[in-house]
Order: sequence, then structure tokens, then C-alpha cells
Amino acid sequence: MSPRGRAAPGPQVDGLVVVDKPAGCTSHDVVARARRFLGQRRVGHAGTLDPMATGVLLLGAGRGTRLLGHLALTDKVYDATIRLGRTTTTDDAQGEPVEDRPVDVDPERLAARMAALTGRIDQVPSSVSAVKVDGVRAYARVRAGEEVNLAPRRVTVHRFDLLARRGAHGAPDPAGTDLDVTVHCSSGTYIRALARDLGAALGCGAHLTALRRTVVGPFALADAVSLDTFEQRGRAAVTPLGEAVAAGFARRDVDAGPALDVAHGRRLEPVGRAGTYGVFGPDGAVLALVEETADTVRSLVVFAPA
Repeated sequence: MSPRGRAAPGPQVDGLVVVDKPAGCTSHDVVARARRFLGQRRVGHAGTLDPMATGVLLLGAGRGTRLLGHLALTDKVYDATIRLGRTTTTDDAQGEPVEDRPVDVDPERLAARMAALTGRIDQVPSSVSAVKVDGVRAYARVRAGEEVNLAPRRVTVHRFDLLARRGAHGAPDPAGTDLDVTVHCSSGTYIRALARDLGAALGCGAHLTALRRTVVGPFALADAVSLDTFEQRGRAAVTPLGEAVAAGFARRDVDAGPALDVAHGRRLEPVGRAGTYGVFGPDGAVLALVEETADTVRSLVVFAPA
């Protein structure tokens, strides 16, 4: 690794890296740094985090980028702080204040409103979200001065739990304006919008002041490396392709004959294991990612040798 954190070009590295994204940078910024750390261009990410947010961001390197669209990343868990009493233009702390209102919310009413935002709900994404409107991101239209009205989306909030209620400056306070919460939700749920809707339901307004993603699919903070550690370790920080497939999917081992079939694009025989799984050859190398139904096995990704 050079003093500037740029790895010397070398053979392509294939696999996944779980990064603990810091605040203040975009997900694309993390990808750009990963390209420097690894000395290769072929790096991508799944599950965008806003600049303000921290936590689990999944990167694919080399042939690992082909896994990103197939991993089950629909379940996500966040720790967040919601500030009652103020609305903003972006529904989070990075926007301009819109309105301040007094906060007079008893615990029972708060619990009831949070419960009403749990389960399958119709949520209108924040106007500065990455949702596309006629091919253009909503946030880009807002920045251009356009008014954006997004349609509601059906999402699932499995848990919306209150961890603590405190004053805006951190002191414990039963009547405080800051709510520390945990949210377990489906992909496509906007925590900023959840904060906005809770504030509206309480009649005092609210916005998001902190957000940390702790889990996405099978990956958690315990699996993540900081950007500093990633820079120091470079390619050693990448979970190799075979390990990544084994961690994210069920596994099927085959002998030499079926392994050759997979390599040449021929279909395997079903074995009664419905769903998506990785196929591994007799030498333990991952060959493909496939999807089995009742009567066929379809290749989703065939991993040609690097």
C-alpha cells in the first residue's frame, strides 16, 4: 500500500467487504476509496446510505459485484435518534428548519403512535430521497427547485422500539425531545420519513438527527471494518468469493461431472432444494449461483475463472 492509500495494480481480487461507513461521506465516496485501497476499478455497493448515516455498507469487489443483486438484503436494522418539535426541509438534521412547535407528549400517546407506524404501512418517501421521478432522482429535482410529490409505498416495519427519551443535549429526561429508537424494517423503508410521520402523528413535528445501520440481510456491524482498517489491510480485508457465497447462501457440493456441466452452461438436475444456492466443485471452489424450482435449476451467475 502506498503512502496515499493506493494499492499497486495486481490481479483482480474477488469477494465482499462489509464496511462501517463513517458520517459525512456518500456511499459512492466509499466505493471510490475502496477502488484505491484495492488497486482495481471493479467495485460496487448495495444498499445506499445517506451522507449523515453510518454503519453497515456492503461492497462487492471483482466478481463479487455479481453477487450484490442476488443477496437477500431485504431486512435491515437501524439505531436512530428522532428529535421532536422541529420539522426540516429534508426530514433530517441536514435540512433547513421549517417549523418549531412545543413538545407535550406523554409516554402512552408516544407508544400508541409508534405502534401505529409498525407493521405493513403505506409510507411516502422523503422528497429528497433517491426515488426516481420520470428517470430523475427526487433529490435532484428538489435541488433544481422543483416541487416533488411522491406516491406512497407499502413497506414493513417489524419493530419500532423506544430505547430512551432524553433532552436535546443528552441528559435523561422523561419529557425530553430526543427519542433513541431501534427500527427493524424491510428494504425501501425511509427512517427519515418514519421520523417525519411520527412527528406529524404527535402534532409537534420531528426530524432525524442520527442514523446507524447495524444489520443488512445476513451482515452486521460485527462483520464490518472501518475505512482506516480497510486502508491498512487492503486486499486482505476482502472476504474471498467462495466464503462470501457460503456466508450469504445455502451450499450444494457437486462432483467433477456436474461441475463441468455448470462451467459449460448446462443445467444441473434438481435435488429438491428450492431457492437460491451456491454450487461448489470437488476442489471447494465456487462455480455458480443458481435458483432451483420444482423441476429445473437455472444459473443466475456462473463464475468463470478470474
